[in-house]
Amino acid sequence: MSDKQVRLLMVLTSLLWSGAFITGKFSIQDFPPYALTFFRFLFALPFIFTILYIKEPKNLFPRGKQWPALLLLGFVGTFCYHVLFFTSLSYTTAINSSLIGAINPMVTTLLAAMFFSERLTFYRVLGIFLSFSGVFLFITNGDWQIISQFQVNHGDFLMLLGVFCFSTYSLLSRRYMKQYNISPFMITAYTFLICVIISFPFVLWENPATYLSTATARGWLSILYMSVFASVLGYLFQSIAIQRIGASRTAVFINLVPIFTIIQSVTILGESITLIKLMCAAIVIIGVYLATRPDTRTNILNLPNKVA
Repeated sequence: MSDKQVRLLMVLTSLLWSGAFITGKFSIQDFPPYALTFFRFLFALPFIFTILYIKEPKNLFPRGKQWPALLLLGFVGTFCYHVLFFTSLSYTTAINSSLIGAINPMVTTLLAAMFFSERLTFYRVLGIFLSFSGVFLFITNGDWQIISQFQVNHGDFLMLLGVFCFSTYSLLSRRYMKQYNISPFMITAYTFLICVIISFPFVLWENPATYLSTATARGWLSILYMSVFASVLGYLFQSIAIQRIGASRTAVFINLVPIFTIIQSVTILGESITLIKLMCAAIVIIGVYLATRPDTRTNILNLPNKVA
């Protein structure tokens, strides 16, 4: 698979993840955070293990040191991230969570440069800055009143922790794929399984009898969408991209998520879009291109050209 095909795959992944933000808002009204995390990945298990069986029938079960690596990835990147994300939605605003989520590429790139000796070039930094600026203006619409009313709260701190969890997962997954010969299919399948197992006691603690009887069809369908499209396909495509182009380049595509979210809001919900949002979308796209393009220029941090 070429780098161009991988980038197109991540554009599709951003589209799938944008739909998860809409369905997530629906499902959080019917399910508490641990139950939402549990059911999202429980429903995904038959699909992802079927894919694993078809693609790698001789590689169905982890061996040796693959287990500790998968346990860590499942706990940090799947369980912790989603519990923190869903819990933060109960305390913070959509603007706050979107802006904090938009720093994921910057966090991933900085961690990659500091701890994984990944190349940090001028165009990479410029692209990340442009894409974040575009997301910031896109979400706030350039309205100073909205910007001035931005306040940090408990939910923002949870979302920030979630960003660090997801960045750590992205970076470690590439290292473990190379170090322990773990495929993207195995990582996706077993991190989902580990998340389901870890989530189960917390689901019992949330007392399912209090919400299962009142859960709506919209809530269940929202979970099903997140299971199949955002989780199975999204995480699988992301793992393939991380293996091919690295964690920091892959993370930049997250900034396309709010763009696709607005497009869906316009086409599905009939909401309007302004000229400034179109301009901001263009800035994000340019930033993503600059941050993910192949670059052989000087490393601005003088770090060796080595990826985790």
